[in-house]
Amino acid sequence: MRRTSIINSLLILCLQLIVTSVNAQSLSFTVPNAAKRYEIDAKRIGVDMNSEDALPRSREFKRIDSSYYVGWMFEGVYKYNHAADYLGFKNATIPLEKALRYLEHDYKKLLATRSTDLIQYYPAYRFQLEYSIIASYLVFCYNNMDEPEKSYALLHRVRKWNFQRDYYMDVYNHLAWIVHRNRFYTHAKYSFLKNSIDENEQLANSYLNKGLQKIERDKKVNARIFPPGYEKTDLLSVYHYKALIHSYAFHTDSSQYYYDALAKGGQPAHNNYATFKVTCGDFRTAEKEYTEEPSHGGLDKRLQEWAYYLSILNIYKGYPKAGVELSKGMIQANGSTPGFGWYNIAQARCRLYDGENNETLNYINKAAEFKELHIGTTLGQTHYDFSLQLLKLQQKMNALEAIQFECKNWWQHPTLWWKMAKLELEKWSQQFLLINLFSQNPERDRVIYKLFSTESTVAWDEVWFLIKDFSTGFFLQKFQSELKNDDRKNISKYFKFFVAKLYIEKRNYAEANRLLNEILLDKTLDAEYEKLLIARTLEALAVCLKGANTIAYNDRMAKLYKFYPQLIPFSGLKMNMQLLTQGKAPQSFLEKLKECNINWVNNATTKPAKVYLQFSAVGHKTKVTYQVFDTFGGTAVKEQTFLIKQPDDAIPFAYRLFNIGEEVKK
Repeated sequence: MRRTSIINSLLILCLQLIVTSVNAQSLSFTVPNAAKRYEIDAKRIGVDMNSEDALPRSREFKRIDSSYYVGWMFEGVYKYNHAADYLGFKNATIPLEKALRYLEHDYKKLLATRSTDLIQYYPAYRFQLEYSIIASYLVFCYNNMDEPEKSYALLHRVRKWNFQRDYYMDVYNHLAWIVHRNRFYTHAKYSFLKNSIDENEQLANSYLNKGLQKIERDKKVNARIFPPGYEKTDLLSVYHYKALIHSYAFHTDSSQYYYDALAKGGQPAHNNYATFKVTCGDFRTAEKEYTEEPSHGGLDKRLQEWAYYLSILNIYKGYPKAGVELSKGMIQANGSTPGFGWYNIAQARCRLYDGENNETLNYINKAAEFKELHIGTTLGQTHYDFSLQLLKLQQKMNALEAIQFECKNWWQHPTLWWKMAKLELEKWSQQFLLINLFSQNPERDRVIYKLFSTESTVAWDEVWFLIKDFSTGFFLQKFQSELKNDDRKNISKYFKFFVAKLYIEKRNYAEANRLLNEILLDKTLDAEYEKLLIARTLEALAVCLKGANTIAYNDRMAKLYKFYPQLIPFSGLKMNMQLLTQGKAPQSFLEKLKECNINWVNNATTKPAKVYLQFSAVGHKTKVTYQVFDTFGGTAVKEQTFLIKQPDDAIPFAYRLFNIGEEVKK
């Protein structure tokens, strides 16, 4: 729940002074089964409905009086807290619906009470408070079951009571969130929606404005009941959703205003604020805010967005291994609960950017086989499917490049022809599937072309693999327009990169080269947090310079190796390396290693990366201790060991020279 216990505490403190003056006559109606209900109320004192004791207590309360809402409320809350799938939330709705129905039937007058008099309001307070609790759990169940029509109907049912405090059920905020979450659908699918994303976002914002108006109206009724400034907590709840909607619309100034107000009010939205800062290209602040979220977030079973998005920032920083460890930890800690599929997608992405292409496929398959439940998030199944399918495409593209890296003369081997042909067919099939998903996505202008959006679930770099083989002229025009019109100064260099890449597709290398060099000189470039952009820019420059300027090409490749060596084996580009060995090296191993697409040189004028190998016997096998220094004298691959069992081990070992793969434990 978003509300704090301060409301209850203040009320209890005040009401203890006057409770003796409140008696049964003040209720002015007959309580059904009064004696039994007094017994239940007495027994529930000190029992937390969120505790493990809630279920046995609910059974006891229902035995005493099954028509009293309290037992059903306890059962419903218990089942909600233990739900982790559709069936679990469905089971929770049954007692919660009964509790709400019994409460409405027996206590209509109290639910409809609005008063400026504390003594008159006090008898109604408890029932309105608990009605809001039941309704909030019920709307969460409907949302988690993906039944927004039921949520919408329930919210309007709650709204009709017109409580003078929302307590746990801030109706207008929920209405706004449901509309925003389903913004890409139309009235034909859900009756409460309009017929375009813009109209739906306007509708969501209008609900928030009505919420602000209600808070202002209710202040007049509550002035003598609640302490001065009580409404600030309610306002912050509205601001939370205002910030969310403005962030989605790229209203940067408005978003910042509301996020600042939340932080100042003591309710910082770390996760959402971090995602907003990503859209602004401020990855440094975003990382800090994502890292803050675990200590402030809820404990319920749902996707922890901060972990998913933080793994993407690790890729941007050139530390995919950190993302691997983060997502692996989330998988182990949460098991097969909501979020498991997303964490496997994160693990697959980090493995892919760390060069572990075969492992990538394993995690893609795990995510594909898992039935993800999208609860407490605006990210839905369409986002999930798109992210998964795009990673599948990248994995196939990398698999094609891997064949050519592992055997530079691959065309001399008929078995590799068939393998390449099969992968090409699979790649084109995957591209066709993705481009259809893309063309049917009503949010593509807001989420895909913008590169950084609050609703994006892929890395900016992945978008290139989506568009690279389709309609170059169309996409060039699209990204040129974004470069011209998008006012996010930290993001313009990314649009410039896409324009440059599209120029390369058109073989306009001169214009591409100019734009790429501008990116490297951009004053907003953060070398620590934007290593992926720097590396991709250097890679693109190497493509432009290949065969035209050997010195410049070698320079760009040397820098690419320094910033992001894992990308090189899947780039189709050759890296200059010098092999320096000690000890008795297996000749067959070295021959196999030299078949890989690496430019092994002895000429120091090329300034190659230096590969040091020291061979030693371990029984009937050979151990190689290796270390690699980049062209600039820095350690590219720290000293590690690798056990050689057969000549073909040279292939996985070749990837190790690009910092790909885990260290073998000694």
